[in-house]
Amino acid sequence: MPWKPQDIMSIREEFVVLASRAEANRRELCRRFGISPQTGYTWLERYTALGREGLADQSRRPLTSPARTQATLEQTVVELRGVHPAWGGRKISRRLKDLGQTVLAPSTVNSILNRHGLITDQARELSAPWTRFERDSPNALWQGDFKGYFNLAQQRCSPLTLLDDHSRFNLALEACSEITTATVQEKMRRVFARYGLPLQMNFDNGTPWGSPKQPGQITELGVWLVRLGIRVTHSRPYHPQTNGKDERFHRTLKAEVLNRGGFDSFAALQVKLDCWREIYNHQRPHEALQMATPMTRYQPSPRSLPAKLAPIEYGPNDAIHRVGWAGELRFRGRKYKVSSALMNYDVAIRVCPETDGVFDVFFAHHRCLRIDLRDTAQSQ
Repeated sequence: MPWKPQDIMSIREEFVVLASRAEANRRELCRRFGISPQTGYTWLERYTALGREGLADQSRRPLTSPARTQATLEQTVVELRGVHPAWGGRKISRRLKDLGQTVLAPSTVNSILNRHGLITDQARELSAPWTRFERDSPNALWQGDFKGYFNLAQQRCSPLTLLDDHSRFNLALEACSEITTATVQEKMRRVFARYGLPLQMNFDNGTPWGSPKQPGQITELGVWLVRLGIRVTHSRPYHPQTNGKDERFHRTLKAEVLNRGGFDSFAALQVKLDCWREIYNHQRPHEALQMATPMTRYQPSPRSLPAKLAPIEYGPNDAIHRVGWAGELRFRGRKYKVSSALMNYDVAIRVCPETDGVFDVFFAHHRCLRIDLRDTAQSQ
């Protein structure tokens, strides 16, 4: 049966009383009490100096810790964590360096956070890495989407986000009450005016980016973007990871802003979004960028937003056809559904040189449809 703490104190006191006697064989007493001679002599010294209290277990913590972080620096780490609850050791370590503070290893930062009880299971889950691929230069590809809606002042809010694939630079973070083409165009015009035009933009198949019932079909928004000379692509259905960087951005936005609340109007939310966007682009170290900030890797596009849309031109060998009512295209006695957004627009039909009887339908540079005359089930 294990000894109780008070029993241990009594045994130690009994030992020192017996061992203090002149005739005592101290080594034999140590053997009988099941302790080493060194421990026995230590108890005797403590008892002589402090009495019975000296027999209590002593802390093994060193009296000094030369390697321990200075209190002021430790407080800075805690304050950074308070301002950015989702930041881990690597981000805080890099931010300290950017602020000109003493450089701390990420493991040291994590030790400080642990000491202060600031690392939770949720924080560990949020730090799980994602596998990513990126374009070689800024503006080669932008990713866009709406963050899932939430209620704000008895009205739905869906923040619009645009992200540069190469640099992770956030180009737009706008609180929107509607997810319409008009809303997106208004926001995008301001972004294009400031940062220029990307070569490509990728979206999912939801409204207003694509057609949920017919994935890949061009929409009114897509028509506008194509006319600006932007290549429009869509994620594969049920594969949101194709737009993975923007999806990851949404996770970060939710963890660092939306989950914290503190806004009851669109104006109040937009103030917080603007403030956090500044932090995200200019201060927050990004692990996928080797702890650099997105701003250090981004530069505006040399392609400016034109004052007006240029006319659509096709090649001399293209067969030009006008898209009719409800997006219907007639070709060689058959009807094909192209897109309602292309009604009254001219498209080009080009022979596919690899296969007889196969044609590609283009709107400007965008391929809308492949026609296979050998497939009687394709036409309507």
